[in-house]
Amino acid sequence: MRENIYMKWVFFDLGATLVDERDVYKSRCEYAIRQLSIDPAEFMNRVYEEAKISPTPIRTAAKAYGVVLPKWDSSLEKLYDGAFDIISYLYGKYKLGIIANQEEGTQERIDNWGIGKFFDVVISSAEAGCAKPDPKIFFMALDKAGCRPEEAIMIGDRLDNDIIPAKKMGMRTVWVRQGYAVYQSIDDESKRPDHIVDSIDELRELEERFFEYN
Repeated sequence: MRENIYMKWVFFDLGATLVDERDVYKSRCEYAIRQLSIDPAEFMNRVYEEAKISPTPIRTAAKAYGVVLPKWDSSLEKLYDGAFDIISYLYGKYKLGIIANQEEGTQERIDNWGIGKFFDVVISSAEAGCAKPDPKIFFMALDKAGCRPEEAIMIGDRLDNDIIPAKKMGMRTVWVRQGYAVYQSIDDESKRPDHIVDSIDELRELEERFFEYN
């Protein structure tokens, strides 16, 4: 008889998963377009194409045109509607963690949004010294959590940064198709996440699937 595995930890990405970055995207795209004086549609089409393969499509598109973008303006970030509700709902049922490519000060930002108290493990690339999709950052989070990969689930918006590396490690995965993630596609069934949702609001409907599987 195979061992029953229970989900003990739920790990989240931040940007475009719990955190709505659309106002930052808009600001950065507008900046690049002003520098170039080109048809906005031309630049945005390049961004959409880059989003299929790059976790930083605006920066990648801007670089292709020779534009250096200003520093990321985190003051324009905000939680998605429903993010606080799903986090507080899961809190107490599971241990919660964050694995994110973020600049320094991640804990302070999530504290300011009122969600820092819910997370027992917060691993950001700036402090970790490595970034997703490097498996090291996932191992760091699991080691700090004291759990096996099969006891954890990873929820994120990028197939390349979140889903594929977590799946390779044996974690369960939920792909949240928010932000520029909508331009990515699954080109290999081995990379398919366990669940796909179109917004953070839908996670509550999946909650019963986090419990036990054989």
